[in-house]
Amino acid sequence: MTDLKKIFCLHSLKRNKNYHMLEVGERPWGKYYVLEDEMHYKLKRIEVDPGHRLSYQFHHHRQEFWTVVQGAAVVVLNGIEHHVKYSESIHIPLGAKHRIENRSSELLVFIEVQTGTYFGEDDIVRLQDDYAR
Repeated sequence: MTDLKKIFCLHSLKRNKNYHMLEVGERPWGKYYVLEDEMHYKLKRIEVDPGHRLSYQFHHHRQEFWTVVQGAAVVVLNGIEHHVKYSESIHIPLGAKHRIENRSSELLVFIEVQTGTYFGEDDIVRLQDDYAR
């Protein structure tokens, strides 16, 4: 099974009421759900409200893989915009400056797979943030 198929299978499990969320968080831009948190990877479902975006940031200890499962995203990766639609993915390398934006009037949902050595919130280096965090 390819990695992308595994991600979609795990996303489907989320809809099963027996699948346990490890963590649910609310942010000014939307919500996130931690589906798995292991030693070398973390899996999240992230919902970005219409007209909102995450901070422009980078990480020292992890890379990320994003797959859009609902809506459409604008991803800024090292200053370059990429339009990512349903079922498309983008790789965020370790140390790359990045953000994701929902410029549409519909909810954006994407699956984030983090791989690396550390996944704590203090590994987020914010360069610009609409919410002054």
